[in-house]
Amino acid sequence: MSDNEKTYEETSFEEIRDRIVTLLDAKKYIRAREALLSLNEADVAEVIGETEDELGIEMAIILFRMLPKDESAEVFSRLSADDQTGIIARITDKELKSIIDEMDFDDLIDVLEELPAYLVDKILEKTTKEERKLINTFLNYPEDSAGSLMTPDYITLKQDWTVGEALAHIKKVGMDSETVYTCYVKDRGRRLLGIVSLRSLVTRDEDVPIAELMAGDVVCVNVYEDQEQVSEDFTKYGFLAIPVVDNEKRLVGIITVDDILRTIEEETTEDIERMGGVIDSSDKEYFDSGILHQVKSRLPWLILLMASAMFTGLVISHFQLQLEKLPSLAIYLPLLMGTGGNSGSQASTLVIRGLALGEIELKDAPRVLFKEFRVAIITAAALSAINLGKIMLLDHQIFIIAITVCCSQMIVIVLAKCLGGMLPLLAKKIGVDPALMAAPFISSLTDTFTCFVYFSLSTMILAHM
Repeated sequence: MSDNEKTYEETSFEEIRDRIVTLLDAKKYIRAREALLSLNEADVAEVIGETEDELGIEMAIILFRMLPKDESAEVFSRLSADDQTGIIARITDKELKSIIDEMDFDDLIDVLEELPAYLVDKILEKTTKEERKLINTFLNYPEDSAGSLMTPDYITLKQDWTVGEALAHIKKVGMDSETVYTCYVKDRGRRLLGIVSLRSLVTRDEDVPIAELMAGDVVCVNVYEDQEQVSEDFTKYGFLAIPVVDNEKRLVGIITVDDILRTIEEETTEDIERMGGVIDSSDKEYFDSGILHQVKSRLPWLILLMASAMFTGLVISHFQLQLEKLPSLAIYLPLLMGTGGNSGSQASTLVIRGLALGEIELKDAPRVLFKEFRVAIITAAALSAINLGKIMLLDHQIFIIAITVCCSQMIVIVLAKCLGGMLPLLAKKIGVDPALMAAPFISSLTDTFTCFVYFSLSTMILAHM
């Protein structure tokens, strides 16, 4: 090609993406397809999404139809819900059925959970009665449960089989399974008996019975277990897949590491948003979420924080006489409020992280409090010593002002760090997301008691002047 000096292997993704968009806009579809097929499925999905943004949904569909049949289903599962909706609304029923037939079951469930009801009905019409029943079962599991993450596409073995029989079975059904690295042994009642790794199968003689290789002590999760706990199990044990059982210990599915990685990303995003004061945020990308939705997710928290600021103002107005007697007290109020908020936020951030990673449990509250208290004493002493020198040498304030500010600073830091360490634990205890007890909330709370501590202490000291 005259306009393609480098091979696709030597070209960056961004260059290929821009070239595809340019070729599409110029209606050079054959060359656009050639460039598209040089990318993997994840990159193709990104290109289609950006093509929809730049050239419109019709061009994105043209690009999507360029994909081979087996690749289109994988790409479709990676598209955003809006892009999936636009494609389903415009492709033929035959094309839709082809996508459904090629899509992994867990990916299909993920897609159905995000689509509008009328499109879900349209997709279910293209499935068999048995498939529809299974899909409805999975869709009825709670959104944040292990059941909503699992797939029924796994390999089961019988304990009376030999290694040779097991390998023959894997060759037969392996292409339709989510993973072949771990196989599951069930009894006739579908209860999970144990697991067998592919490594143990391929390294043993063919006449060895499965019962001899089977590991019976299996870590599994209940179908209704919270997905955050499931992600902790994956992190703790380093699994590639984990079996999911019902209340009768019957195997109903497995969760694979690729699905749990998406869950970890979603949980982390949710925690970051809540720590920043964003409630009920969308899983859409920043530019794809609407203005009104952004306002709705941010405004309630801002109203709450504004109300707490009003309460801080009431505290300041209550000590107005002290400010009139000694106006220089007001100079150091922002310093104390900022230091208190930062100290509390540091403690709450570390405790929230510890709770998320399973490093801290509710029973550790006394240990957390004792540790934060010791950290607070040292940091408060260091900061107050620095502040004392600054007030005396640079601000040229009288000693009584300097000692009032520094004593207040020490008290505020100790209270803020202890409060920042305890509030996330209290939130977890009462069933609230600990991430809510992060910077915005802690800062607003510490502002109020900083003013109260500062002016109360100054009132007592000034009374003896």
